Amino acid sequence: MISRTTGHPSQSVNLSVNQTPGAQVTLINSDSWRFEIPVGPLGSYRLAQLDDYTQLSRGRFPWKPPLSLALCARASDNLIQGTWGFGLWNDPFSFSMGFGGSTRRLPALPNAIWFFFAAAQNHLSLRDDLPTNGNLAGIFQSPKLPSCLLIPGVMFMPFIIFPPMARLFRRLGRRVIRQETVSFMADLTEWHHYRLVWEAQRVCFTLDNQTILESTLSPSNPLGLVLWVDNQFFAWSPNGRFDYGNLETVLPVWVEIKEFHLE
Repeated sequence: MISRTTGHPSQSVNLSVNQTPGAQVTLINSDSWRFEIPVGPLGSYRLAQLDDYTQLSRGRFPWKPPLSLALCARASDNLIQGTWGFGLWNDPFSFSMGFGGSTRRLPALPNAIWFFFAAAQNHLSLRDDLPTNGNLAGIFQSPKLPSCLLIPGVMFMPFIIFPPMARLFRRLGRRVIRQETVSFMADLTEWHHYRLVWEAQRVCFTLDNQTILESTLSPSNPLGLVLWVDNQFFAWSPNGRFDYGNLETVLPVWVEIKEFHLE
C-alpha cells in the first residue's frame, strides 16, 4: 500500500499495487513511479498498475467532482502493444472480463475520465465518428443502473461473437452510454504534462497547458483512480467484429510518472 497526500487536507490517496508475475511498479519517490511489463508471448496477460479501489465495492470508490488530476509522464515507445494511461473509472467489467480488477463485482455500465493510450488493435468507441485507438483523452458517461438489471444482457454476451448480434448490441449500447473522445499528437517518449479537471457539469483535458478537450459531459460518480500499463486489447468495430486478448511484447515496456498531484 502506498499513501499519497492530496491537495485536499482531509483526503489521501491509498494506492495498491496490482501486477502480474514479472511486471513491476517501482516507487521512485513520493510522487513518482515506474511501471514495467516484461517480454512475453501472445495470449499471456501482463499488467503493472496502481489503483485505489482494488478492495472496495463500486459504491465505495473514493472520488467525486470537483477534482483535478495532474502529472508528467513518458513511455518507452510511442507504440506500446496494449494499453496504458491514467485517470478515473468505475472498473465496470472487473467481474465479467477481468480488466485488472481483483474484487469480484457485478458488471456495470462504464463511467470514466482519463488519458488512454491504445495500440492499433483496439477499437474503443461505440460511436463511428470518434477515434478508437492511439493517443486519446476521453469521457464515458452512463446511468447508474442496478447491476441486476444488466444480468440479462450479460447472459446474451456469448452471442456477441456473431456479427449481426454484435452490431445490434453496439447500437443499443450507444443509446445509453454517452462518450466524448479526442486524439492528439505527441512524442510519448518525451516528458509531457497532463491535466484533467472533473466538475459536475464540465470536464477539461490539457496537454502541456494547452486545452485538447472541453465538454459538458461528466461521468457518474463515484470513481476510482487508476494508473497502468498492460498488453491487452479490446475491439468492437462497426462491422460487428468483437475481439479482445493479450498482445505479444518483444521488448520490455515501461511508463514513468512524476509530479503526481490530485486534489
